[in-house]
Amino acid sequence: MVSLKRVFCAVVALLSMSLVAKAEDGFPFGAEMTLEAVPQPGSKRIPNIEIGDNGEVVLELWCKGGKGQFSVAGNTVIFVPGQIQDRSCPPAKAQADDELIAALAAVETWKRQGDMLTLIGPKTLRFRENGN
Repeated sequence: MVSLKRVFCAVVALLSMSLVAKAEDGFPFGAEMTLEAVPQPGSKRIPNIEIGDNGEVVLELWCKGGKGQFSVAGNTVIFVPGQIQDRSCPPAKAQADDELIAALAAVETWKRQGDMLTLIGPKTLRFRENGN
């Protein structure tokens, strides 16, 4: 016969696993993520975003850098770019940065599976959470 204590422990374990799974699928506040992309010619750099606990974002793009803000409600997301530093970028990298910022500003929804964040808009952007 199964003891009440064993049943209680099993229920607590299942609830804990459910909460952990839900947290892993939530918007990745407090995470640093790298764009799924190949480096630009002549560089090893790949854009990354650092998302703060309140949605504030630090961007390191192909050449430029700056700040922005994510606002999330359910599966809806809005990205508002802030001040972007030019950093005397070559024209091709500056254009790629501008296109990435425009794509981020156009996202409408998001989904997350494990360490992968997909931002969906006219252009789909995939970011992978950086490991420690």
